[in-house]
Amino acid sequence: MSRIIISGGGTGGHIFPAVSIADALRRIEPDCEILFVGALGRMEMERVPAAGYKIVGLPVAGLRRTISFDNLALPFKVAKSIRKAGNIIKEFCPDVVVGVGGYASAPVLWAASKKKIPCLIQEQNSYAGLTNKILGKRVQKICVAYDNMDKFFPADKIVFTGNPIRQDIAPATAEQRAEGYKFYGLDPAKKTIFVVGGSLGAGTLNSTMKKWIVEKSATADYQVLWQNGKVYRDSVNAFMEIHKPANVVNLDFIKRMDLAYAVADILISRAGAGTISELCVAGKATIFVPSPNVAEDHQRHNAMALVEKDAAMMVLDSEAQEKLMDTAEALLHDSDKIAAMERNILRLGKKDAADRIAQMVLEMKKKD
Repeated sequence: MSRIIISGGGTGGHIFPAVSIADALRRIEPDCEILFVGALGRMEMERVPAAGYKIVGLPVAGLRRTISFDNLALPFKVAKSIRKAGNIIKEFCPDVVVGVGGYASAPVLWAASKKKIPCLIQEQNSYAGLTNKILGKRVQKICVAYDNMDKFFPADKIVFTGNPIRQDIAPATAEQRAEGYKFYGLDPAKKTIFVVGGSLGAGTLNSTMKKWIVEKSATADYQVLWQNGKVYRDSVNAFMEIHKPANVVNLDFIKRMDLAYAVADILISRAGAGTISELCVAGKATIFVPSPNVAEDHQRHNAMALVEKDAAMMVLDSEAQEKLMDTAEALLHDSDKIAAMERNILRLGKKDAADRIAQMVLEMKKKD
């Protein structure tokens, strides 16, 4: 029986791929024992148990980009997390450790590599962060989703797998579209824009939607499914109570992402690596608004990798309130451009990434 640790989290963009890898491991080896290691207080501590897996938390946190007293405590949290990670590895005795990014990933992989336990990194983005660049020298395999990653990692360790995605993501059928309209209370006769800000939400997208609702929603000949994120739930609900646009359905969390993709004629989205990977498999025409509040500006790099292949469009965060909805409306009524973008993005899809990574993890155990 294999014993695998999967470490990382912080956002849905890290958690969903991690769970997908775990699910794939269980499909290949049903009695495989899997332990997740996350960061205390982060969303993985709820989402991972909900997916049926055990998780333990580390007191690690990230460096705040603004001046904060929390930064003074960071070295102590890191040191404590490395010690605790070492104890977890000693007690669980993993055959392989997988890092998917996020606060908890670094101390676990660092402790595991010191004990000569085989380690694998799943780098989701087109621009690797500092932590993974450092850990890349210590691990055996680095699974990537973009070309030219040898500028960050040793070329002989890189394996192009794509990013793991949820198993229910695929190009929509007519039956799924019909189910999606019913599930979300949308009008099948109207074209639909799906605005998705991620599990936590995106302030810029929410502000842009509010502006559009006030100024233009009453005359629009289309509808919007708007996912605003749990952080913004109360403020958005209060806004919607006042304005009550008939052609907008707003939710803080999307329970059936497959159906949301199915009803969407086009999407507006941040450019997280996991989201992009799902959209490539779903084959959806998308306008990306990369978050500027991420390390190394990696979301812009992610989006540009698709824009350069005519597989997506991009509007900068700083220009979103003025340009985004007009750009989306123009695209929504250009069926030829939508069709071309859908063809191009579909060519980039990698649906079997989780299975390929899981198989590699188990082979690493056999070799060592």
